[in-house]
Amino acid sequence: MNGAKRSERDVEMNNCVSIILKKDYIVIKISEDAEQRKIIGALNKKLPELKKLYKDEKTPIKIVGKVLKNKEIDEIQELIKQNIDVDVEFDMPKSLGLSSITRTFKQEISISETKFHRGSLRSGQRLETEGSIVILGDVNSGAEVIASDNIVVLGNLRGLAHAGAKGNKNAIIAAGNLDTVQIRISNIVKEIDRDEEPVHRQAYVYIEDDKIIIE
Repeated sequence: MNGAKRSERDVEMNNCVSIILKKDYIVIKISEDAEQRKIIGALNKKLPELKKLYKDEKTPIKIVGKVLKNKEIDEIQELIKQNIDVDVEFDMPKSLGLSSITRTFKQEISISETKFHRGSLRSGQRLETEGSIVILGDVNSGAEVIASDNIVVLGNLRGLAHAGAKGNKNAIIAAGNLDTVQIRISNIVKEIDRDEEPVHRQAYVYIEDDKIIIE
């Protein structure tokens, strides 16, 4: 009887994480109602099997499904890195709408050219531009985006964002999810404790009285 219960728990644990092989990346889908301990248990079983698929390739892994907390993201990312040394991207729901983008560009600054970048920035990538930039994707941890004016990230901002890089204190940063340890506007820097502060959804960041404000 105990063996049967154990077997049921194993099935439940394994079902909370599914692995899907795509052409250019591997998807790990996490059930929305899964508990973290079950997620970790399932990954401990499935990652060694997944590692067998890797030889010389560095196919990135994309995590989808459940919206995770900062500590959960860190724990999962560390576990994957221990088993497979590849880029890990967390594709959380993106909620920054057109109204937020419109608000962003109502800032009264000198005429600014706006560029668009399709796709996410991975760790180690750096994007630097004159004017304003809209990222149609995520800025992952370890990536950098620097603009002389505004920065808008439609997805997750986990890397470094430096708006107003040439001294424009009217510049702003906006993100669907703001989950980074540091942001900069002009010469003003704000450190963020990821363990203490929640993920800021539809975040709008600006300078007021020489301090960075997050709304």
